[in-house]
Amino acid sequence: MAPRLARLVVAHTPHHIVQRGHSRQAIFAEPEDYQSYLSDLREKTMELGVQVHAYCLMTNHVHLMLTPSEETKAIGRVMQETGRRATRRWNQRCRRSGTLWESRYKSSVVQTETYLLACCRYIELNPVRARMVARAEDYPWSSYRSRMGISDMGVLALHPVYQAMGASDSERRAAYRSYVESAVAAEELERIRHAAQSGNPLATEEYCSDLEAALQRQVSSRGRGRPAKMQSDSGVSRGEAALKRSRPDSSMQTQHDDSL
Repeated sequence: MAPRLARLVVAHTPHHIVQRGHSRQAIFAEPEDYQSYLSDLREKTMELGVQVHAYCLMTNHVHLMLTPSEETKAIGRVMQETGRRATRRWNQRCRRSGTLWESRYKSSVVQTETYLLACCRYIELNPVRARMVARAEDYPWSSYRSRMGISDMGVLALHPVYQAMGASDSERRAAYRSYVESAVAAEELERIRHAAQSGNPLATEEYCSDLEAALQRQVSSRGRGRPAKMQSDSGVSRGEAALKRSRPDSSMQTQHDDSL
């Protein structure tokens, strides 16, 4: 078996984070559990200069879209501290000991202009795919309601790609709502899931090659065929047009992070 690649963290770049409960056990049982986790997430991300571009707290796992600043170790510190606090609350209430989480959270670098909106949609539609709710806005513990102005947990930071979808809040919300409600290709789901599970970047082959050349290290596992290309969307294109194409270079800050 090939050795596991060290976790890749790139400054100023979104990362899709997934953390599951130990043996897929529940990590949230009461509304207070979700509220406390979001409160801790807000506190630690503000303290450490990490932006939250999407989130969804499911019963036994969490999805986050996090962007670190220059301090790439900040993501690991956010995950460690929020996870530690959640474990402490759960153990105190249930009068037990031990870990609440799997030993290591999963992280995937997201190529901003190509996949950020698709990954945000994937994260915020988790409860719909799980048939917990009929519509994304019906689920209280994801960033979709904050994005749509329905409620505000004080956690979400709107990414420039999202902000470029319209000239006003109402235009952006209408464009994003249409994007979320449009059909999602099976290839898109598979690509995002594979990246999250493997730790490979959610990115084009060209981006990964550029990243490896800049960092002089392997950034993705081998042995899998070329992923299906995700189809473009008019809403996505508007966001992409507002940014120059991201190309990795030798000056980018990275971290080989094996924490958690």
